[in-house]
Amino acid sequence: MTRRLGTETLVIATHNAGKLKEISALLAPYGMNCISAGSLGLPEPAETGTTFVENALIKARAASEASGLPALADDSGLCVDALGGKPGVYTADWADRQWFEGPPGRDWYMAMGKVEGLLCEQGPDADRSGHFACVLALAWPDGENAIYEGKVPGTLTWPPRGTLGFGYDPVFVPQGQDQTFAEIDPAEKHRVSHRAAAFALLVAEQFGG
Repeated sequence: MTRRLGTETLVIATHNAGKLKEISALLAPYGMNCISAGSLGLPEPAETGTTFVENALIKARAASEASGLPALADDSGLCVDALGGKPGVYTADWADRQWFEGPPGRDWYMAMGKVEGLLCEQGPDADRSGHFACVLALAWPDGENAIYEGKVPGTLTWPPRGTLGFGYDPVFVPQGQDQTFAEIDPAEKHRVSHRAAAFALLVAEQFGG
């Protein structure tokens, strides 16, 4: 049986205030007190894994071991079938200007353009299917852990459409929809997203529903 969280403090393995706020809101109904790894002054570990599971576990274990508390981390990204699952764990890196000898920061239009360029190289009949994936990793100080994976399939479109999303949202049309994630109301996107699917599994197992 998978170990369950109590009502103890949970470290969210992030230095991003927005992500802490989002995850805290999702877990608040279950009595969880969430604090960020950043607020504890914990360093960010190098994400050296080659899969979402590996990187999520790296972050969760580092935060749990350093804090002595259970920790939750996520790793997510876009996987394009025709590109062998890329960008995958390098989803954010493809937007990093420094990878392309540019100024610091992320350029998501550049990243979307790279995906589109690689698809165009395969011709007009290239397979444009793919999915967003999210892995949530829970880790306890004694080494126990649990993994929850969520996916949302869809297709890649061009040019980008919409201004409501972020990352690759403007070029991703989820299955069963005719709008991109960047055109869909954010509340609806959160309801059907890969992160929502992963959290649904976590809540069902950890809190019984």
